[in-house]
Amino acid sequence: MALQGRCSANHAIALTAILLVFVLLHVKASQATTFMVGDSSGWTFNMNNWASGKKFKAGDKLVFKYNPSFHNVVATDEDGYNGCSTASPSSKVYSTGNDAVKLLKGHNYFICGVPGHCDMGLKIRVNAS
Repeated sequence: MALQGRCSANHAIALTAILLVFVLLHVKASQATTFMVGDSSGWTFNMNNWASGKKFKAGDKLVFKYNPSFHNVVATDEDGYNGCSTASPSSKVYSTGNDAVKLLKGHNYFICGVPGHCDMGLKIRVNAS
């Protein structure tokens, strides 16, 4: 009888350990990632290819680093992105030079709101799963 009790206890400990490993792996896999927009160049012109090959998830953060005397960041909608317009009521302007923006599921659009900058390529679009 004592042997059966020890085997049951060992079995329960082993199952608990396996469950703990799965939980820890899931937590690690579901943590948000922080991306520096433009990598070492920061938020600058010709951003079109920066997002290529990167996998974004809802909850990830984009950090925009730039000189606030020359640029800003505007989170906008598809029309604002395509037309380089900050007029959308849903647009939000960031202007600290070190802005962290949490991605929402789906398409996320960002432009520079300084006149002419978006037209010269200072904009990105990312899709978060």
